[in-house]
Amino acid sequence: MPRAARKKSRSGIYHVIMRGINKQTIFEEDDDKIKFLETLRKYKPICNYQIYSYCLMDNHIHLLLKESEEPISDAIKRISSSYVFWY
Repeated sequence: MPRAARKKSRSGIYHVIMRGINKQTIFEEDDDKIKFLETLRKYKPICNYQIYSYCLMDNHIHLLLKESEEPISDAIKRISSSYVFWY
C-alpha cells in the first residue's frame, strides 16, 4: 500500500529522509558521502532549492530543504537518481 501524499508546506520547507532499501548501507566509504554532497551541490542551481541542514548516516540521510519553483519531489528524484546511477 503506497504512503499518503505529502502535505504541502506553507513555508516550502521540508524534512526529507532518504534511506536504502531494507535499511541497507548507502555510504560505504567517506568518498560516497562526498559524492552525495557533490550531487546536492550540482542540482542546487538547477532545482533552485535551499539547503538548511543535512545529516548523512551510513544507511540514511536527513535533509532540511526549502523548495522553489520546482516541487521538492522532483528535486529529490534528480538527486537520488543521480547518486544511485553513480553508486
